[in-house]
Amino acid sequence: MTQHILDAGYDDEDDVPEWADHVMATVAAEVRRRRKELRMSAQDLADQCEELGHPIPRNVIANMESGRRANLPLVDVMVLAKALHTNPICLIYPIGYIAEVQRLPYEHRIAPWEAMCWFTAQDSGSLADRDMLRYQREHIEALGEARSAMASESYAQYAVKRATSATGRAEALRDQAACLERIDMAKQRLRVARSFIRRDRGLLPYLPPELADVDPPEPGSDANSTEENDL
Repeated sequence: MTQHILDAGYDDEDDVPEWADHVMATVAAEVRRRRKELRMSAQDLADQCEELGHPIPRNVIANMESGRRANLPLVDVMVLAKALHTNPICLIYPIGYIAEVQRLPYEHRIAPWEAMCWFTAQDSGSLADRDMLRYQREHIEALGEARSAMASESYAQYAVKRATSATGRAEALRDQAACLERIDMAKQRLRVARSFIRRDRGLLPYLPPELADVDPPEPGSDANSTEENDL
């Protein structure tokens, strides 16, 4: 699987790294290691892949692990990872089990952690979609905070009703007020994140019904109609 080296700056074809073979061998070795660790036979792994809806026959797995298979589709890596109770990225860059990987053809080998950071957009390099990724991450974090705060507020509200003393009731009310403040702050974070996503014409993430007030009313909605009638 020798790579073409025209215009690549290499004088000797033997010096060209067999990158595709390297990636394939890394994944195959990690599949085998994890399979052995889980005490699964190749047939067990094949059966698990079939249960997941993407059959990978035992002989295909055996050929992959022995290096006789010429290619490894991404969909196979995804299903194998699930069957082996790991993530696809951990098969491609098995941190803690190999010393270095080759990220791309003609590049020097680097630590698996560096390669994984690049693959998952956690590195500090330039990235066209970095802002959108940041907005989406902020949205996920804010949504989790909002849900957590709302659950805590419900509990605090229950504690207020069940309080048997003035001191207990006052404490529960303080907890409820703190939760309401957390909810407001989380909603504001969501509004900011969604405004940037909307500005960059990204796909707005789902909001549960209890957080529907985060988004501004749609033009012509009942809320707008009511406001116009009040005016």
